[in-house]
Amino acid sequence: MMIAYIVCTVLAILPILLYLRNPYFWGDLNYTVSMIRIGMRMSKLKKKFLSILDCFLDKVEKHPHKKFIIFEGTSYTYSQADKESNKVARALSTHAHLKEGDTVALFLDNEPQYVWVWLALTKLGCVSALLNYNIRSRSLLHCFSCCDALVLIVGAELRGAVEEVLPNLRQQGIRVFILSEHCDVEGIDSLSDKIKQVSDQPLSLELRANMNLKTPALYIYTSGTTGLPKAAIINHERVWMSSSLQCIAGVHSNDVIYIYLPLYHSSGFLMGLCGAIERGITVVLRRKFSASNFWNDCRKYNVTVIQYIGEVMRYLCNTPKRENEMDHKVRVAVGNGIRGDTWAEFLKRFGNMRICECYGATEGNVGFVNYVGKIGAIGREHFLYKMSNSYALIRYDTEKEEPVRDSKGFCIEVPKGETGLLVGKIGKRSLFTGYAKNKQQTEKKKLKDVFVKGDVYFNSGDLLRIDNEGFVYFQDRIGDTFRWKGENVATTEVTDILLTVDFVEEVNVYGVKVPGHEGRIGMAALKLKENMDFDGKALYQHVKNYLPSYARPRFIRIQDALAVTGTFKQLKVKLAEEGFNPTIIKNRLFFLEDKGYVPMTPEIFNAIEEGTLRL
Repeated sequence: MMIAYIVCTVLAILPILLYLRNPYFWGDLNYTVSMIRIGMRMSKLKKKFLSILDCFLDKVEKHPHKKFIIFEGTSYTYSQADKESNKVARALSTHAHLKEGDTVALFLDNEPQYVWVWLALTKLGCVSALLNYNIRSRSLLHCFSCCDALVLIVGAELRGAVEEVLPNLRQQGIRVFILSEHCDVEGIDSLSDKIKQVSDQPLSLELRANMNLKTPALYIYTSGTTGLPKAAIINHERVWMSSSLQCIAGVHSNDVIYIYLPLYHSSGFLMGLCGAIERGITVVLRRKFSASNFWNDCRKYNVTVIQYIGEVMRYLCNTPKRENEMDHKVRVAVGNGIRGDTWAEFLKRFGNMRICECYGATEGNVGFVNYVGKIGAIGREHFLYKMSNSYALIRYDTEKEEPVRDSKGFCIEVPKGETGLLVGKIGKRSLFTGYAKNKQQTEKKKLKDVFVKGDVYFNSGDLLRIDNEGFVYFQDRIGDTFRWKGENVATTEVTDILLTVDFVEEVNVYGVKVPGHEGRIGMAALKLKENMDFDGKALYQHVKNYLPSYARPRFIRIQDALAVTGTFKQLKVKLAEEGFNPTIIKNRLFFLEDKGYVPMTPEIFNAIEEGTLRL
């Protein structure tokens, strides 16, 4: 009896002791269980292959009448989605003569047809290339040609963009189908009328009999912030792994997720749509993000899970305050790119919810998840992940723009607490499949002879820091960090300081070249808060108090709106190229003198160019 009592006492006290030693114990434990489950599923899939499409069909069988997509007030069940995609598949099989392994490009807005077409193509064993609906002309042709697509499927609203490049497409023998009842343009065939004429019965599994975990499932394009987009090859294994994020975030089968991020992007498509299919939940789909309608949509459709990326959370925090903004059912937010200050403000303003911040590149082989909700961190190290994925933070020279190597020619791993370049070892468990038809860019992302002769690592291009508790923090992109007066300047650090100024709403910090000087000097593009003006003296006092002299932006550019990509990532390259010439730039420009920011004049610019004004 005494032994039983002691055992019960120990079991009762043990969780408390574990928590005191590690306050993140329960979060670590939950993540461990999730990772084991995901690992077991991936092992089963290697023995008997199933795609995310098979997962969808399983949900159709289990709950055919459950709402799958809600779009602009109309809902579609899992069964309806299955039947619609069957019809699309039959129409494309008959009129486009598609076969297993063919690539088809999708050029559509966020709409249910996007999902039907993708499901249809997967049922035919085809690979879908997800084109950014914002691209035009040269970029559109580039994205289309680099994936060797045979067919282009276009949304009716994007007809004009396709007509611009139609001669080139016809010259290449590309079939173009538009989702409309009829089309009078030669070289573009209507598709909607053909879909109506065919059966909605299931298709033969033989049409996709040769698919496996390693075969390509999708081409998803990088955002192209530094040039033309690159087509990342996404195989079926990557689709499964990306869809698992919702499981880690604690999403359940009775949740409702709100997807407004573009489906051409990995966040919206893989983590959002495919994750919803894996969980068997309902998707509220919106064409584009709207800060003013965000919470109204969440209330209207009883949304419980939201996605975010880039600056989206800040946009929501910048909306006018309302009495009912905590009146919603959202309990989980999944995404990446939220700043620490915005994170805290978001929770304070819109109520306590689980924010699951994650990190990873579309084409990368290493990533992190902040599964315990530590504000500001992009992830947390975990022993199970370390066992299967070899990665490191290595010392990086921002001036030479290359990793620092020792006397033997190998890279140097930075100690805990220091900033380093994230690299992930390329191996069987952590593949880097590269970019379609772009061997040069694929090789450029590889680092060789990193720690031993012959090893190969994926170069993430990101500077991170890992603290003593194992939390991972984003510091900067390689190209974004600049060097001035012999010191490295992280744009994220400067941005965080400038965002605390009362009249500043948005900030984009970057480095610009100055004739006769090494490195780049700091410059910031600012969007001011409504009905507030720029105060050069106040800003000077602020940067003087919080930033070292070399990190203070010497030039300020006032803009009505800061340019971002389709996935809300700030664009810096064009701003850096435009520099600070007041005769070229029409926006208001300011220059940091000894006692404050003053209007930038041609005289000041000429003095800098001639070297008579010291910086």
